[in-house]
Amino acid sequence: MGYTDPELTAAMFDADGWYRTGDVGVVDSDGYLAITDRVSDVIIRGGENISAQEIEEQLMGLDSVAEVCVVAAPDERLGERAAAIIRLREGKAAPSLGDLREHLAAVGLARQKWPESLHQVQEFPRTPSGKVQKFKLRQLLRDGQL
Repeated sequence: MGYTDPELTAAMFDADGWYRTGDVGVVDSDGYLAITDRVSDVIIRGGENISAQEIEEQLMGLDSVAEVCVVAAPDERLGERAAAIIRLREGKAAPSLGDLREHLAAVGLARQKWPESLHQVQEFPRTPSGKVQKFKLRQLLRDGQL
């Protein structure tokens, strides 16, 4: 059991043979597991893994975008979908979701990777070292606060 590369197998399986999925969850008092977050920066849309970083890199090509984070938002049918959260450059107008999609089409990003929602923030939640806390952005989306 495992990968053909022993180092990858060692990294992905624990000592008891459990596969590290990267999912974060909690077990309730009745013993049910609820997946609440993900360690990796991948959006799983209808079974397809989508790199948030790939989308972010393309969206940084928009003149009005100072900073962007793409995170997984819940989707009833597909499980997850991409949500773009942007911080604007000073004095620039916010792009619409249509503007984002036009840009992504022009750079050749596959349509299934396009964000399905767009949100704007003044600042991103950050760690003391300055790294964006994507888990907080995902929680704000789930709570309807973005």
